[in-house]
Amino acid sequence: WEFNGSFHQPSAFLMMGIPGLEALHPWISIPFCALYLTALLGNCVILFIIRRTPSLHEPMYYFLSMLAVTDLGLALCTLPTTLGLFWFDVRRIGFDACLAQMYFIHILSFIESSVLLAMAFDRFIAISHPLRHPAILTKSTVLKIGLAIVLRGMVSLLPIPFLLKRLTYCGKTELSHSFCFHPDIMNLACTDIKVNVFYGMIILLSTVGMDFIFIVLSYILIIRTVVSLTTKEECLKALNTCVSHICAVLVFFIPMIGLSMIHRFGKNVPPLVNTLVAYTYLIIPPALNPVIYSIKSTHIREALLRALCRKRG
Repeated sequence: WEFNGSFHQPSAFLMMGIPGLEALHPWISIPFCALYLTALLGNCVILFIIRRTPSLHEPMYYFLSMLAVTDLGLALCTLPTTLGLFWFDVRRIGFDACLAQMYFIHILSFIESSVLLAMAFDRFIAISHPLRHPAILTKSTVLKIGLAIVLRGMVSLLPIPFLLKRLTYCGKTELSHSFCFHPDIMNLACTDIKVNVFYGMIILLSTVGMDFIFIVLSYILIIRTVVSLTTKEECLKALNTCVSHICAVLVFFIPMIGLSMIHRFGKNVPPLVNTLVAYTYLIIPPALNPVIYSIKSTHIREALLRALCRKRG
């Protein structure tokens, strides 16, 4: 333990794996390795395909590139500590290193939420105003949206590490996961954490909460537009362009909402459930998103097949 001014801070926290299954960690690491490998390779392939295919240089795929970069960041944030614990039983993480990991995990999560909102807006414009779509979402506009998304996440979460550093920690240092999460660290403090709870809730509702509401509103407007189309074929074609995005939204938001509810209201939830939801939230979306878009997007699939054929040739 270290004494820092008037606040007591531990020199390190102890991370936890999957409770009750510690003896099986080497075996459990196999599916985790597969998920991380899928996330890293899949998102790199998406970025490579979009970069090398001029026909994919349009807003929908620019936003998909942002999503792929964000998913790569999320996977790389949790990979060292998760596999280090499963493979080598490395449970210790320094206090400042933990705050840094937590900050980047939350930033990337907020960025992913905002990118999914931008993608919903892109689909709404493409379906409701197809002729004006290129004029509304130009390259410069997409770049400005991307910069605004990053700045929003960085600025809104900047106070969080400082709010955690002002707390006094005494006794308990075991985290619930193999990575650092704001509510998890906050609950280890033995002083009043009302400011942390209040600020965390406000930021979550004003960013991710608002993003989700606007995504739902976008799809309500999309459905209204699709219903007004004259033929069934046009209706199905328009909806088909949204299927992969809807899957990405569900894969991201359902576990995130579940984890937030567990941390704030699930005092009696078994630790195993808490751990599994956390892993689902941070590891499954980066692994599944490139698979979803590779399967559902005809343009991505065709570009990938062309690239593979060129290499074989």
